Amino acid sequence: MTSVDEPARPNGRIRDAVRTKAEILDVATREFARVGYAGARVDDIAARTRTTKRMIYYYFGGKEQLFTAVLERSYGVIREAEQSLDVEHLDPVAAIRRLAELTFDHHERHPDFIRLVSIENIHEAEHIAASEMLGSIGSPALDVIRRILASGQESGLFTADVDAVDLHAMISSFCFFRVANRHTFGALFGRDLVDPAQREHYRTMLGDMVIAYLTADRATD
Repeated sequence: MTSVDEPARPNGRIRDAVRTKAEILDVATREFARVGYAGARVDDIAARTRTTKRMIYYYFGGKEQLFTAVLERSYGVIREAEQSLDVEHLDPVAAIRRLAELTFDHHERHPDFIRLVSIENIHEAEHIAASEMLGSIGSPALDVIRRILASGQESGLFTADVDAVDLHAMISSFCFFRVANRHTFGALFGRDLVDPAQREHYRTMLGDMVIAYLTADRATD
C-alpha cells in the first residue's frame, strides 16, 4: 500500500491530489458556513468526502488551517472576478454602476461567502490576519475604483470627495446586508431582499444610490 507521505507521482497522482483537495474545500466550505468555525468538526467533513480525516490533516494540517484555506479560496473567487472586470471603455458613471453590479451578483451567488465572512468577523479576522495570501491579496476593485473616481472627478461628473476604500465599503455594505440579513429583515418587515421578482429593482437601486452620492450637487451658499 502506498504511504500518504510518499511524493506524488506525475499525471494521475497529481490530478487525484488536486481533485481531492478541491472536494475537501467544497465540503468544508459548506460545513463551516452551516455551523461556524467552532461548530465544524473535521470528522464530519471527512465523512462527507471520499477521503479520510488523516488525509485532511495531511493536506491542510488541521481545522484552523483548513478554515483559512476555505477563506483564501472564497476571497480568491471575488478577487478573480474583480481582476477580470473590463470597464476601461465605459464612461465613469457606467463604469461605477458595472462595478457595483459585479459585487451585487457575486454576493447573491455566493451566500456561503457571506456566512464565512460573518463567522470570521466573530473571530475578529484572526485567520485572515494570519494568512500571508489574504494579507497580500488586496482588492483589485480598489485600483479600478481609483481610476474611475479620478476619471469622473477630472471630467466634473463626480463631485464627492470620497476615496476608493470608502466607496468600496458603501457598495459592499448593501450587497452584504441584502444576503446576510435576509431572514431577520424578512421576519421584521415582511420583505424578502433576495426575492427574484425584486432582484433588478435592488440591483438598479444600488447603482442609483452610488451614482447619486458621487454626482450630488454640493454647492453651498
